[in-house]
Amino acid sequence: MSVKLLYFASLREALGLAEESIELPPGVATVGALRAWLAKRHAPLATTKNLRAAVNQKMAGMEAAIRDGDEIAFFPPVTGG
Repeated sequence: MSVKLLYFASLREALGLAEESIELPPGVATVGALRAWLAKRHAPLATTKNLRAAVNQKMAGMEAAIRDGDEIAFFPPVTGG
């Protein structure tokens, strides 16, 4: 299964990466499983608290299913003023 990943705000800066397309291993079928798998490659994904996600531009929980061709965005909490 191939998906496109987008990283935003301080997460993008910490990774030095705005986006990537990857092939997922078998068994990675939810946003939470994807985050856990990615955390082995990108430490900031493991340490960022309250990480939010969107699947195909709709907010999604960690239990949300992902499918071939989906776009998954990860972003940390942000503050503004």
